Amino acid sequence: MTARRDDGSAGDADYGQIGASYAAYRRPDPRIAAAILSAVGSARTILNVGAGAGSYEPVDRQVTAVEPSESMRAQRPTERATAVDATAENLPFPDRSFDAAMTTFSIHQWGDLDAGLREMRRVTRGPVVILTCDPALLDRFWLAEYAPGVISAEAGRYPPIAAIARVLGDVEVTGVPIPLDCVDGFNEAYYGRPEALLDPLARTSCSAWSFVDERTAAAYVDRLAADLADGGWDRRHGDLRTQPTFDGSLVLVVSRPAATPRVP
Repeated sequence: MTARRDDGSAGDADYGQIGASYAAYRRPDPRIAAAILSAVGSARTILNVGAGAGSYEPVDRQVTAVEPSESMRAQRPTERATAVDATAENLPFPDRSFDAAMTTFSIHQWGDLDAGLREMRRVTRGPVVILTCDPALLDRFWLAEYAPGVISAEAGRYPPIAAIARVLGDVEVTGVPIPLDCVDGFNEAYYGRPEALLDPLARTSCSAWSFVDERTAAAYVDRLAADLADGGWDRRHGDLRTQPTFDGSLVLVVSRPAATPRVP
């Protein structure tokens, strides 16, 4: 059974502690949203698992949201449907209830990845769409030089793509370019705006920072600030300030209903 924290958070991060700034800093980026919408296709009924504050939920479809964290449910805009208090591993819906299912930046929080993926496939007639990060690609990002513990925490939490495919069968994996002015403040969104990560709320809105102790995190930030002040960051990475997109670890994983699961 998935353990849940005081506010209902079911994963390894405590969103009762770190989730207060998510609605402001983790806004849906329209270009990433377009990729998700294309993947769900013509689906009219969509399940959003680990829905958080409602980012990336299509506004022109019938969306059912599932979110275990009370603090995240409280940040949902009033025009969004009230989220169901449940976890991915135990979805309270009959088989084949939805045309499509989606989850964004969520699967690394699940206590049981296989069970959550099986549940998503069970309740979905059409595509299962997963926006996640490929841990094998995280070292592309310059933050690995400044905050190696943050990147290693991310790499240890995000499941390999092969682990997803093992449950869902054949999947389509597409890299999602991150725009320079991305408004969804995950770490790589700041690839060309490094000063943004000096903002403590920006860091708090990236859950991997919560796995680094305060003293270590402060040292990471001090090093970045010093390199920005003396021009070291710009000498090594300054071209990124004008690079329109960055091909980092962000990927869209899509399972079509014809796929054959390979779970033992």
